[in-house]
Amino acid sequence: MPATAIFQPAAVLALWTLLVLFLIPFRRFRAAAAKRVTAEDFRFGESARVPADVSVPNRAWMNLLEAPVLFYVACMIWYAIGQVTDLVVAIAWTYVGLRIVHTLVHVTYNNVFHRLSVFALSNLALTVFW
Repeated sequence: MPATAIFQPAAVLALWTLLVLFLIPFRRFRAAAAKRVTAEDFRFGESARVPADVSVPNRAWMNLLEAPVLFYVACMIWYAIGQVTDLVVAIAWTYVGLRIVHTLVHVTYNNVFHRLSVFALSNLALTVFW
């Protein structure tokens, strides 16, 4: 397996993060068009008046910028030390898959217990990856 294979799951997670980023204005503009929010509701971030379905994508995006930083760093380390194996890449894909599922739960039906379970599994995968 080429060492560069470690960058495929990293690229997918980065693209997923960008997709979630674009979900934020989509939900905000849709809510504004329906007169559920105003520009003033976002003057200092998100006010308490912002409905959950509008604010959740922003929180999901922030989640994709927190722990995944450790994932990106680990990908670079695995590549730099020349130890990219099938197992390492499989763990990387597992982590990315769990992060995608976590986000999907978060931005759709947002069951806290389901979200927490997937989040915990992704953190376990990240720990093993390190």
